[in-house]
Amino acid sequence: MREPGDLMALREMSARVGRDMSMVQGAGGNSSLKDGDLLWVKASGTWLSDAAEKDIFVPVLLPAALEALARDDERIPLAAPGNLRASIETSLHALMPHRVVLHVHSVNTIAWAVRRDASDAFATRLAGLAWRHLDYHHPGLPLARDVGEIVTQDRIDVLVLGNHGLVVGAESCDAALALARDVEARLALPVRAAPAPDEAALRRLCAGTDYRLPLDAGCHCIATDPFNRAVASGGSLYPDHVVFLGPGLPTVDGADALAALLTRAEANRLPAPVAALAPGLGAIIRRDASPGAEAMLSCLALVTSRLPRDADIVYLAAEHEQALLNWDAERYRQQLTASRL
Repeated sequence: MREPGDLMALREMSARVGRDMSMVQGAGGNSSLKDGDLLWVKASGTWLSDAAEKDIFVPVLLPAALEALARDDERIPLAAPGNLRASIETSLHALMPHRVVLHVHSVNTIAWAVRRDASDAFATRLAGLAWRHLDYHHPGLPLARDVGEIVTQDRIDVLVLGNHGLVVGAESCDAALALARDVEARLALPVRAAPAPDEAALRRLCAGTDYRLPLDAGCHCIATDPFNRAVASGGSLYPDHVVFLGPGLPTVDGADALAALLTRAEANRLPAPVAALAPGLGAIIRRDASPGAEAMLSCLALVTSRLPRDADIVYLAAEHEQALLNWDAERYRQQLTASRL
């Protein structure tokens, strides 16, 4: 199948975004390019950071994607055979009128998008842009339906998705990236300093268990700062938080508490928590945690450390958490992420 000349520009832009932890973490985020009736969109479960080295984009017929949306069908067939699925956000990309669409989980945007008190800040900080703030919608078709209503009424270039992230549209890859970075700069929040971790104590806590220290030492601030810890353990902030780390992180105050936590999980026939927070010491993560889980723990640290202590936090409702955990599209994405080398 003929590839548009701009596809290389999409690959290069996507790789730059994917390598920036403040913009995208793990398999999160997606990007697309329209070329006539074809929509080239990131495949589900692939990483934007791999875009320059791997074929992570798949072709979808735009009319087929819109027809699938009309009949509430998330199964969008590819325009050419392959082993990958189109992104779970393909309908959103199809509905946006722009040639290039970029969806990122940028940490400053998320730090605003999980707050109930963000509306006035958006109005001030995003002034001059064609923007809209949406309440949380389940990714995929529910989100696409709401976006569809908006884009039929007005030309919107920036969508701030409640408890989710940022979507921008432009006519070129360079313009899309510049717009996403402009929004992040406008929404930039100071990073609060946190007490240092006690890695020696954490290693003692993990000894003889299936847990270890996270690869990113920055993750420890979720546990050493009481406010960060309260936010992270109080509920789920955004979809990837739920999917890769579970609903809210448990706290373990010592080896006995960790043992009790694991015993309860086994008694309830539940998997051991992916990660846990040791108050004042730092974070721990399961030894078999996927690269995606590692990345999401880093994201959680970046987001919580940007939240002001007086922020009015909005968590995902329990029904939204269950919908994400039981969603076949997310199981597929996790499976691919776990097998990434």
